[in-house]
Amino acid sequence: MLLTPVSLAPPAHQRVHGALRIAYARDAQGRTRLADLYQRAPCRVLFPDVEADEPPQAVLLTTSGGLTSGDRLDIDIVARQGSRLTVSTQAAEKLYRALAGEPDAQVAVNLRVEPGATLEWLAQETILFDRSRLRRRIDVELSTDARLLATESMVFGRSAMGERYESGRLHEAWRVRRNGRLIWADALHLEGAMRAHRETAFAVGDASACATLLYAGDDAAALLPALRERLSEEDAQIAAATSFDGLLIVRMLSADAARLREALKRIAAILRSLALGLPDALPRVWTC
Repeated sequence: MLLTPVSLAPPAHQRVHGALRIAYARDAQGRTRLADLYQRAPCRVLFPDVEADEPPQAVLLTTSGGLTSGDRLDIDIVARQGSRLTVSTQAAEKLYRALAGEPDAQVAVNLRVEPGATLEWLAQETILFDRSRLRRRIDVELSTDARLLATESMVFGRSAMGERYESGRLHEAWRVRRNGRLIWADALHLEGAMRAHRETAFAVGDASACATLLYAGDDAAALLPALRERLSEEDAQIAAATSFDGLLIVRMLSADAARLREALKRIAAILRSLALGLPDALPRVWTC
């Protein structure tokens, strides 16, 4: 008996769709406690012990060790009325080389801060390997008297390995609303020959890393002079700050990713001390 050859399609690559939902609320005694938790692999959350003068902390991690084409993460954080919460990531997120014909890796971060609540979103840097593709969106919904301190940063390639981010795609968008009204929209889109795009005047020049630090609160404009006064001469070389419509925004660029990280830690620590009355240092997960 003759067997007829069968053409088999190549197996599909395994991809992840992780999800994480956390909500914290203030109890009758005025303490902030976990009110809701949902997690789907590879997303996981840890709850470390904190010092007496720190709010509760949630530390996010991905058990997959990084993301590549077709992967997706959906992260939802809610600080309910009057609560105080710090959310960080355990380590840098890695974006690996994407395969041709597959969709971009996608990360959606939704932050909701209810009346009188305070939320810190202190994400550590995202490292973009050469030929990686990422679409990341950060949506923020603020209520009356809500305060937010948020940071996101990116490293273009693994300089320690002699790698440059030569090609790929990067799309990052912020949307910040207060009581439903859009108060800030920002987007960065680079595609194709990444090094050539990045070195243009409207992009990041010769920087190998960039960061955005955002504070939202009624006192944002009043804090701007105090922040500028406390910036060291070294930090002022790679950081610039502005304020409008209840927001204080710090932009950072550096040719040295390690230098940018240290400056980001210092500036974020200053802001959390000035604005939130918290210790002048970031959570220990940033220094472990």
